[in-house]
Amino acid sequence: MDERDAAAELQKMVNGFQVSQAICVAATLGIADHLKDGKRSSGELAVLTNTHPQALYRLLRALASAGVFHEAKDRSFSLTPVGGALRSDVQHSVASWAILAGRPYFRQAWSDLLHSVSTGENAFRHAYGKGVWEYRGEHPEESVVFDRAMTAMSRGVAAAVLAAYDFRQFSVVMDVGGGQGALLAEILRRNPGQRGILFDQPQVVAKAGPVFDAAAVADRCDIVAGDFFVSVPEGADAIVLKWILHDWDDDTNIRILKSCRRAIRPEGKLLVLESILAPPNEGAVAKFGDLNMLVMPGGQERTAEEFRLLLVASDFRVANIVEAGPRISIIEVEPV
Repeated sequence: MDERDAAAELQKMVNGFQVSQAICVAATLGIADHLKDGKRSSGELAVLTNTHPQALYRLLRALASAGVFHEAKDRSFSLTPVGGALRSDVQHSVASWAILAGRPYFRQAWSDLLHSVSTGENAFRHAYGKGVWEYRGEHPEESVVFDRAMTAMSRGVAAAVLAAYDFRQFSVVMDVGGGQGALLAEILRRNPGQRGILFDQPQVVAKAGPVFDAAAVADRCDIVAGDFFVSVPEGADAIVLKWILHDWDDDTNIRILKSCRRAIRPEGKLLVLESILAPPNEGAVAKFGDLNMLVMPGGQERTAEEFRLLLVASDFRVANIVEAGPRISIIEVEPV
């Protein structure tokens, strides 16, 4: 790559936020859902989305140039394979995450990345004077957006996790911090003789019922509200922690893990589902996810060795690590 091409490539990276924000707007407007049955003109889409026709056309043609949509000569648009992931009704939908990533508070935290890099402090707390969990608690509309994104992402990884790991060995599976239950519902659906426990904060699990109803497993799952910093329900022979530990620092995680240690059966297993950082010059998704942890909740992604040390400090041992996909691995852990 010569100097000019290198500069052009870097310029593309610098301007990546423009593409991201445009995708967020398209997701918020539900453009992909309006196109799932075939192409529509920009004028039709403007009517359907109650937007300014020319401004919407400018948004759509820009996203078509980036490969999200396809523009025909008559100003009609259709979905590309990439744009299809913006549909809300597909298994690997990115729509809810795109909406979350475009929220003003989310963007503001990233705007303070320099503060985090300069000081090691959490950018969100610097910008807003409080942690992101407290902020969402005070802004329930943002909690709705966040919970929807987490549910969609859980559905997206559930198939990969179930393909990589055999849950049939367990009679009772508990998902700690399991949100609205998307992953647990799929585990139970695939294993008819199994029971489940969903454990999370009261305002989160209050919305879980329809998820279990849709999977036809509501009669096999107990929904329990509580605080995993204080205690975790007993009675499960497998405890799942999916995308929990990366939200917190080591000392806080040890509190969570020791709550799980007190609850787990002697022969039980803890399944930690997280991204694992790759060696140098690899694994951009997890490493940029690590920056998101720095600026948003104040946590971090970790290497396999960092997870091992964290778990040892919490009276567990790592028995196995199973890679389930580019964004998630299953760390199989046993109590000691």
